[in-house]
Amino acid sequence: MFQETPIYSRLITERGDVPAQVCGEADRIHRHLAQMLHRAPAFQPSAPRNVFEPKTPPAVS
Repeated sequence: MFQETPIYSRLITERGDVPAQVCGEADRIHRHLAQMLHRAPAFQPSAPRNVFEPKTPPAVS
């Protein structure tokens, strides 16, 4: 599929496999966020949707 070039191989040797490191870190972050979202309770906003409307409707007299 993709044949490495000599310059690419040399960069990997000198700098490390940066694309593989980035992919690994992205996977780690994805797993961590998935765990956090799984543990978090359902979000229930306490503020009204429209800041100009009260949270509860006024009582009818």
